[in-house]
Amino acid sequence: MAGTAATPLSRAEQFVWLTARVLEQRRFAYHFLDGDAETVDTALCAYLNADGGYGHALEPDLRGPVSQPLHTAHALRVLDSIGKAGGLRTERMCRYFTDVSTKEGALPALHPSQRGYPTAPFMPVLDDPPPELLATGPVVGLLHRNQVWHAWLFRATDFCWAAVENLERSHPYEVEAAVAFLDGVPDRARAEATADRLGRLVREQRLVVLDPARRAEQPVAPGYAPGEHHFPHDFARAPGSLARHWFTDEEMDRSLDFLAGEQREDGGWSVNWRQWAPGTELESRPLVTIQALLTLEAYGRPIA
Repeated sequence: MAGTAATPLSRAEQFVWLTARVLEQRRFAYHFLDGDAETVDTALCAYLNADGGYGHALEPDLRGPVSQPLHTAHALRVLDSIGKAGGLRTERMCRYFTDVSTKEGALPALHPSQRGYPTAPFMPVLDDPPPELLATGPVVGLLHRNQVWHAWLFRATDFCWAAVENLERSHPYEVEAAVAFLDGVPDRARAEATADRLGRLVREQRLVVLDPARRAEQPVAPGYAPGEHHFPHDFARAPGSLARHWFTDEEMDRSLDFLAGEQREDGGWSVNWRQWAPGTELESRPLVTIQALLTLEAYGRPIA
């Protein structure tokens, strides 16, 4: 039970116990309350399917039981965060990625098996979906960072390099996926050079709000919800990220001040993307709340 001190962490704890799924409750306990990794692992297993992928609305905007690349990437991030992104289960994930990949050897954002289940209207289900850096980049980066080797990785890595190095026009979520790839890929010199170019693109195309006090003047990317802005802390979620070099200390401090100030009265952080069903917002807020606390903690901001 949280104490009476109204710290960001204690307020968030009450919000998590009030609203979160079991998985996010276990994740919060692991990261901030000396909880056990095995309990997170056990909760995550509820979303695992026989094909080695994950489903059951692990990503709240995709409902239904079927495995999807975005669900499975989410599961991989959770396993990475508790030091378990390896072993037989990850090998099974890679077999799933192989099975659902496009002819280019990369992942679609949505596999057609999602058709017929409730899905966010901004995530169209296509019969022949294209490969997406958005789906592939974070998976490839995490697998490399955890020194996982699988035949699927070779073509998927080549796809990501080509996609990132040829980006001319982009949007914030795609850039975040590119950063996740570059932060994990083994060729660090190539990654650093590519990240430098990507950072210039982000600033030139105004994909980031550098002064939160003037965010109303900043356009949002096509198809994004009103106010769905992205800030330096969204691209560089930890000081060790290559994206941290894109921003001055002053810009990052303003971004982190803004993030800290966005904690709501109920103790949680809000989502800024388009909401299309009551349950998806309820399930998403604990996710962004945990991420906000992890980002603030990574930069040494007081949360407890």
